[in-house]
Amino acid sequence: MSLDHLWAGWRSSYLSSFDQGGAEGGAGAGATGGEARPACVFCAIVASGEPDEARYVLWTGEFTVAILNAYPYCPGHVMVMPIRHVADLPELEPEEATELSGGVLVAEATVRAAYRPDGMNIGLNLGRAGGAGIPAHLHVHIVPRWIGDTNFMTSVAGARVIPEALGDSWAKLRAVWK
Repeated sequence: MSLDHLWAGWRSSYLSSFDQGGAEGGAGAGATGGEARPACVFCAIVASGEPDEARYVLWTGEFTVAILNAYPYCPGHVMVMPIRHVADLPELEPEEATELSGGVLVAEATVRAAYRPDGMNIGLNLGRAGGAGIPAHLHVHIVPRWIGDTNFMTSVAGARVIPEALGDSWAKLRAVWK
């Protein structure tokens, strides 16, 4: 028996707006109305100047930033990444690697305190073949998990149901972040 899927067509157009290296709109993209904008969605979030709540930024360090995933696997899905645009771990300077690791530790503790999950997935998807949706900018996923959190929608329909708005997730995590 074949399983049907619920398709998220908006996700495809979003992902296809990035070239193979991860730059939005292909090489040289960025100028709009005379203003330059970063080609990477993560760099654009960091550089936007909007309030943290609007960008879902939980914390900004000297070299690292923690943000909510705009397309979460489940509520509380956080990403920690270097502010500098790098694709692979060996590209990090020692101080960036240190702050990135510290940010992951704080994010994990924050997610545990805010959501009380049964477990966690923490990891990196390096390169497009490694599963990275945005391979040009290194980012670490911190994903809370619960026993039975893969419900019939994931199993039968190939879709996830997120029961919490991103703004609510941001407020819950920001209140706990240390």
